[in-house]
Order: sequence, then structure tokens, then C-alpha cells
Amino acid sequence: MIHGNDRGQPSYATGRFVDLEGWANAGIPLLRDPRDLVTDLQQRHLPQPGTSVIAVLDCEHRVVASASVSTRPHVTDGWQHRNALLDLLRRVTPHDLRLAAPRRTAVLLHCREGVPGWTEEDGAWMWALQDAASLHGLRCGAYVSLTPAGWHVFGDGRSGRTPHSGSWAERPVHTVSELPNREAPAIRPLPDFVRPTRGWSAVAAVAEQLRSETVRQAAH
Repeated sequence: MIHGNDRGQPSYATGRFVDLEGWANAGIPLLRDPRDLVTDLQQRHLPQPGTSVIAVLDCEHRVVASASVSTRPHVTDGWQHRNALLDLLRRVTPHDLRLAAPRRTAVLLHCREGVPGWTEEDGAWMWALQDAASLHGLRCGAYVSLTPAGWHVFGDGRSGRTPHSGSWAERPVHTVSELPNREAPAIRPLPDFVRPTRGWSAVAAVAEQLRSETVRQAAH
């Protein structure tokens, strides 16, 4: 029991969740192009099941900030999800609390296993998105699930088969490319007087040559 709340309680028992009817009545703005947005976020973060991606859209519906977080599967309390999302928002973008009305919108893409329809897990994340957006001065935007069946925007029913929750594993693996061949620098032959003879090292040959030159100069 923490602060009077049992950590093991499901979100519907604490009220920190949103059902489909409540979400439909929340006035969530429609996404301009959900397929492109989902594809963009999936390619940026490659979410696996259990990963949520929160993105901030400007007034032109362009992504100006995004971040992802992974949570433990057994966590179903919207309160903990809200704290995780709020921490991400504070890290990647300044708040808009001083504005009279929100100008930017927060949307959430949640990757999970299971059925494409609404689940209590989705309800907890919907509550978390609403509360985190409000506390950061943003407008609450769309909630999108990413399941084995594809993506689904709750509230307006738009969906697609790709990407899906397993798309992260289908991305080609990039290996280190082979470095271009470089011609070896030409090796200049050593002068005759420094070429090692049989049983001699190059250093010994040079030393011997210098000694011989010194002896000849002294003789003259």
C-alpha cells in the first residue's frame, strides 16, 4: 500500500482509466494523416510490445518532439503511466503552461500484444495521456494502439495493417560496410649500402657502412 493505493490494484478500481465512451466524449482532435504519423513514430523509435511513444505535434501537425518509454507488463495503473509520460515530456520539450490555450498537442502510440480492440491497459494509458498533457500545458491528442493486427486510432476508428507490433523485427539489419581498398604506398628500395646481407640486420649494415666511411676519411 503506497499513499493509500494498492500498487496491485487495476486501473479501473482506482478510477485512473478512460473507457471508450469517455474517450469519445473528450473532444480529442483528429489526426491529419494517422498512417504517416504512425509510420514515422514507428521508424523513429522501433517500439516493441510494452513500449509507448509520446509525440508532440505543432499546429501544422508536425512532430516537434518525441520519446519512448518501456514499462513492466504488470503495471496497469494510469498514475504510474502518467508519471512516466510527464517525465518524458519534461525531458524533450518545454511546457506551455503560461499560454492561455494549448497550441501543441500530445499524442500517444502504445505497442502491445493482444486484441486490437480497447482493453483496460489502453484505458490506463488514455488517462495517463490526458493527465500528462494537461500538466504540461498541452492539448490531449489521439491515442493509437500498435498490435499484431496493425495500428488503430481509438475514437475515430481509423486503422491499418502496417506497421504492427512486430514491425521492429522486420527492419533490415545494417552491417558495417567494407572499407574501400586503398593502394599500398610504394616501397622505395633501400640503397645498396643499407641492404642487409645474409646474417646481418639492417641496423647492423648501416652501422658497418658508417664505420667504414669514417675509417676511409681518417685514412685520407
